[in-house]
Order: sequence, then C-alpha cells, then structure tokens
Amino acid sequence: MKTLLQLFVFTTICQSGFAQIVKEFTIEKQYLNIPISKSENRQMVKFVTGSDTSTYSVIRIADKAPDYWVFKDVSELKGKILKLVFSKKVNGIENIYQSNQIVGQDSLYKEVNRPQFHFSTKRGWVNDPNGLVYHNGEYHLFYQHNPFETEWENMHWGHAVSKDLLHWNELNDALYPDTLGTIFSGSAVIDHNNSSGWGKNALVAFYTTAGKKMQQNVAFSNNNGRTFTKYSGNPLLGPDRDPKVFWYAPTNTWVMALYNENYVAIYNSKDLKKWDFKSKTKGFYECPELFELAIDGNQNNKKWVMVAASGTYMIGSFDGANFKPETGKYFYTWGAQYAAQTYNNMPDGKRVQIGWGRIDQPSMPFNQMMLFPNELSLRTTREGVRLYCEPINQVNQLHDKIHKWTNSSITEVNEELKNVQADLLHITMDIEIDKGLGAEIFYKGNPIIYYDGNFNRFNGAPYICETPGSFRFNIEILLDKNSVEGYIDHGKLYIAEALKKPISENGIELKGDIKVHSIQVAEMKSIWKP
Repeated sequence: MKTLLQLFVFTTICQSGFAQIVKEFTIEKQYLNIPISKSENRQMVKFVTGSDTSTYSVIRIADKAPDYWVFKDVSELKGKILKLVFSKKVNGIENIYQSNQIVGQDSLYKEVNRPQFHFSTKRGWVNDPNGLVYHNGEYHLFYQHNPFETEWENMHWGHAVSKDLLHWNELNDALYPDTLGTIFSGSAVIDHNNSSGWGKNALVAFYTTAGKKMQQNVAFSNNNGRTFTKYSGNPLLGPDRDPKVFWYAPTNTWVMALYNENYVAIYNSKDLKKWDFKSKTKGFYECPELFELAIDGNQNNKKWVMVAASGTYMIGSFDGANFKPETGKYFYTWGAQYAAQTYNNMPDGKRVQIGWGRIDQPSMPFNQMMLFPNELSLRTTREGVRLYCEPINQVNQLHDKIHKWTNSSITEVNEELKNVQADLLHITMDIEIDKGLGAEIFYKGNPIIYYDGNFNRFNGAPYICETPGSFRFNIEILLDKNSVEGYIDHGKLYIAEALKKPISENGIELKGDIKVHSIQVAEMKSIWKP
C-alpha cells in the first residue's frame, strides 16, 4: 500500500509541443516547501487540483543547492490530490516536500534584516499595498506578492490582518493568477447594502489582471476575506489599471478612480458590476487615490484630494463624477514610499495610509516592506492648504524605555544619547538651527535626516520654513532595522529611506549649530510574537 504522506509521480507528457513533468501530492500537511535558486532560469509551474488548471506561476526551482526556500500553504487542500506540472526537469523538483513548518520557522521574524515594527511578508517579494479596508474588527492589508521569489514576478494578492494596525497576522494569499493574467493592484470595499447581490456586507475586491492586456475584475468574500469568489462576468472593463473604488453617499453611487495613460479616469456604478465613464483628470501616473478631508479638523470645511503613486497631489472639489482641481500640484512625501493607499470604511473616520517601502532586504528570503501606517490631514499653511502625514497615534503603544531631555546644548544631548543602545527607535525633537544653514542627524555614522538651509532642503526635498526668519523645526523619526522615516513639522514633509550600511558603532548623533528645546527617544518593541 502506497504511503499517503507524500505520493509523487514523474510523468513525461507531450503537450503543446514541449515535455511536462508532473509531481503529485496527496495533501496531509500544511505547507509545500520549495527550494529556490537565484541563478536558475524561471520555469512555468501549474498547480492543478481536480479539473482546476488555472493557477500558475513561473519559479526558479533550484537545480543544485538552493539559495533559500519558499512555501505554498496547501492546508485548504488536505485530503485532496495536488499536481504540480513543470515545464522542465531540474533536481529541485524532487526536493519539494510537505511539512507543518516552513523552512526557517525557528528564525521567522528574527532574521537579521527583518523589520521589527513594519509589515513584511514571511517569504517572497512585496510591492503595492492593495485592498485596504476595515471590516468586522479587522484591518485588511492585501498587497502585491510574489510568494516564490525575492524579485518582482507572479503577482498574487498577499493578505494580512490586524486588530490595531500594528500587529499583523499573515494569511494565505487571497487572489491567484488565472487565465486572464497575474493579479495587479486594486482596492476593496464593504457592500453594506448588498447593491451587488453578493450578500449584505460582502467584502468586494477590485483588481487588474495583466494578461494579454490590462483589464479590471472583481471578486467577493462572505467570510471576512478568507476566501474569494471571482465574478463570472469578469473582466468588467479595460485596458486601464489600479482601480480605487469607494462609496459616494451624496448620490448613492459607487465611484472608481482608474489610471489611464497619465490620466485618472472616473467611473460610476450602482451595482459594482456595470461601470459608466464620467470624466478624466490629467497629470497622474499609476495607483490613483481620491478622498475627502476636513481642513484643520473643521468638518464644515472639506476638500477632496487626488493623489497617485508618486505622492504628488491636487486639492479640489468632487461631485461624484468630476474632480475639479483648485490648487497646483504638490508633493508631501520624498524618498522610498510609492503607491500608498488609504483605508476604506475606517471606524473612526480617519484617513490612514500604508505605502510600499522600496527598500531591499539583502540576503533575506523576503524582500521589500510596508511603511508605517500614517494618518493624513489637510492643514492651512502660509502657502495655502497642504496635505500632512503623521504616524498613527498607536505608535506610542510600542514604546518601551523612554529617554527625555529639554533645553540642552548639542554637546550635552550627544553625550546622553551614547547611553541609548537600542536600534529600534521613535524620536521626537524640537530643535532650532542657530545660523539657519544646516543640521544633521546621524545614525551609525550616516546622516539620516539632514537640512540644508542654503538651498532650503530636507534630505534633498525642497522645503519652505513655516515661520519667516525662523529655523526651528519639529522632527519625528521612526528607525527600524533597515529603514528610516522622518516627519518634518508634524508631517508637512514625510521622508522614507533605506538605512545605509553602518560605518561606525555610534548611535544617534546631532551635528550643527543646534539648540535642543526638547528631545524624546523611545526604544521600540517588536510587533512580532516570540
């Protein structure tokens, strides 16, 4: 009698002009562990269960010793037969095995470059956040995910959930490539009134498939996003991409903002299936966002913000079908952030975003990260109304030991900072530059936040001082394993960058003709459970 722990059969099948290798498993454990080699060419791998042959990826299966291992969660297939169909034979096919643990389970979230208070996937590549939505007590984070490599490819929607926007539980991938193509970016809504017919309070995801052409699609979930059913009428429309969908209450209409050849196109729908084109706004590229914010917290004075992947934005009015810009085009972010998306259906009405941190994770079996969740607001400045970006208040829940100093010289502060040995930090400071020409904040020998008063720049980004003749700044810094985020003057400018390789053992240091009005350094706790 053949064992059911792992049944595999190699078969050569002549189909479509090339040989295929089949490996068959009777699934009894949670994961398939798969060896990967960065030097091996990609090959097509189909995942076949029963008559379903639509799920596929291209994978660098190792032929010799693997560079790292990835996994596929197959827990939903227990007791069923899964066939892996390969386009060519390499030795690593024989090394794929079932287990209730992934390779590296004992060091998971403790890897040397693992971000400790930012989300990163267990294995593989991540980029754009997708489908940010709050539902039934959970914040959903979907994201562009290649589960089989640390490079861009094989776009799935990865999935994680959180109760507090800090601590994340990574779930199985939510959307897989199919016959229409791989799964590109999109958004999610809660259909409170069952306008789609898919169920009251269904979680509905909109996404782009990238096959022979870009097309918009929809899938729905009635079990809190744990599984999705793709709409039989897909695709909905095309060839644009990156649909951002939200409810516009004044006209009882669903709105879709869609990227189209350097425009943001607006569509309307009553049932989330049939969409009618309404208007275009030029000057934006990829991953559009459109949302309303109160100015200076005044709920009787609101404006709409249109923003795209680069972080450039316009402020204006919106009637559900047409966005009318009322200001020029500005930016609020600088550096590594890209394709940030904001949450739909927030319980407190706040506008919280998460951005993709384009930051490499060297020599790790995972790559890239999500930046810290930030709250957006509109505030009046001397130059007019501008978009601000600050870390969510929950950041304080991660504080451990706290150090504080007030009205100190830079020499005194630097001496005290030598006693801070932690490498996970949340720093807030109120500093004044005596001659207005420059200030630098260093970490392990490298400048992480630096101001050039001659050219009015923070980390290279143009910056206008709010008070004439004053060079006093509020600076907030989040420092993780290999990333730094800086918030200038309560988020008037948001900077995200990779940490450079250390060139000294020194921790935080301040340099320049600086008076320190106040500084607080909080050592941060990890979000990952031991």
